[in-house]
Amino acid sequence: MKEYNLTAKMRAYQWNELTDEQRKVVEIAKEQIKRSYCPYSKFHVGACALLANGEIVRGANQENAAYPSGLCAERTALFAAGSQYPDQPVTKLAIACFTGGHFTKVPGSPCGACRQVMLETEHRYGGKMEVLLYGEDATYVFESAADLLPLIFVKENLKG
Repeated sequence: MKEYNLTAKMRAYQWNELTDEQRKVVEIAKEQIKRSYCPYSKFHVGACALLANGEIVRGANQENAAYPSGLCAERTALFAAGSQYPDQPVTKLAIACFTGGHFTKVPGSPCGACRQVMLETEHRYGGKMEVLLYGEDATYVFESAADLLPLIFVKENLKG
C-alpha cells in the first residue's frame, strides 16, 4: 500500500488586502445575488467570471421545484462565458453567498459539480483560474481551481 497526502493552497484575505481587480469581481458577484432565483432554499449565490480580454460574465443560482433541474451560480457564469466567448480563458471567478438577510460570514464552498466545471474550464484553456470565495469575515483565494479538486478528471481520462 502507498499513502499519498493531497494538499491545497488557499489564502484568507481581509477586504483591504485584496487587489482592486479582486474586489471588483467580488463586488459584482455580491450584486448578482439580486438575480438569484431561490424560492426553495432561500440561499442566494452570485458569481462573476473575469475573462482574459477583460469581459465580465455574471451568474446567479437558479432553482426549480424539481431540485436537480436548477443550476448553481458558478455554472451559469462559466457556461455563459464558454458560449459567449469560447476563445477567452476565465482568469478569475468570484462567488458570494447570501442567506437570512446577510452575506455568509464564512465563504460558501462550491459543490462537486461546480468544482468539476471550474476545473475543466481551467484545463480547457491551459492556464490557472483564480477562485475567490467571499465571506464577511474573510475572502478565500485559490490560485487555481485545481486546488478545490486535486484529483482531476478531464477529457484525457476518457481515452482508456
